[in-house]
Amino acid sequence: MAAALAAQPPQSAEAKIAMGWLHTAKFLTTAPELKHLPVYEFPEIAFVGRSNAGKSTCINTLTQINRLAFASKTPGRTQSINLFSLGKQGVTDAVLADLPGYGYAAVPKAAKYRWQQVMGNYLQTRDNLKGVVLLCDPRLGLTELDEILLDVIRPRVEEGLKFLVLLTKSDKLNKTEAAKALSIVRLQAGGGDVKLFSALKRQGVEEVAQHLWQWAHPPVKPDKTAKVVTTPPPEEESESGEA
Repeated sequence: MAAALAAQPPQSAEAKIAMGWLHTAKFLTTAPELKHLPVYEFPEIAFVGRSNAGKSTCINTLTQINRLAFASKTPGRTQSINLFSLGKQGVTDAVLADLPGYGYAAVPKAAKYRWQQVMGNYLQTRDNLKGVVLLCDPRLGLTELDEILLDVIRPRVEEGLKFLVLLTKSDKLNKTEAAKALSIVRLQAGGGDVKLFSALKRQGVEEVAQHLWQWAHPPVKPDKTAKVVTTPPPEEESESGEA
């Protein structure tokens, strides 16, 4: 373990900031229905994916907090949106939303349908939603349910919603398999941003952290409409003292 850590390149300044920011994560609330979600203006970043895609592990790895996001022993049984606040010195500046995993076969059809509606409404109507992270097992690729989710958010992505697909458990792939998985999912995702992620080997952790930091803290664009007012130089007096 020590040798593996020593082999890792040093963190960049931006990576340190992003990782430190994510480490401030705290449980905020849980909402079984959309009407129970709090209303605020902080940017919200949602994590979505099939059951067993490694969503909870990904969140815990990024925040460096064990069991912040709780993985149920019975996949598909967690049916609430869990929110986690982010912000240094106790001042919230963003929120992570952990959405229920979908697609688990043992969940009753009525429950599946209800949560498809809840997630669809959330992704389409949540005003302060700024980014979506879709987690996918690269050995399975994007499933039909994943592609339905992509169709749901595509109009918002075209309007500026940030979107990232993470191929989790990438440590289970060799280099050839990883390259193939990336190529296939990039095509399925319509050329969207796709990255390999491994909690075990910490592959992609800092890079993803920087993405989330940038989503929540976009650079302020200068106001091009602002006018610069200049004061004309004083008129020079003639030698006779006349202006």
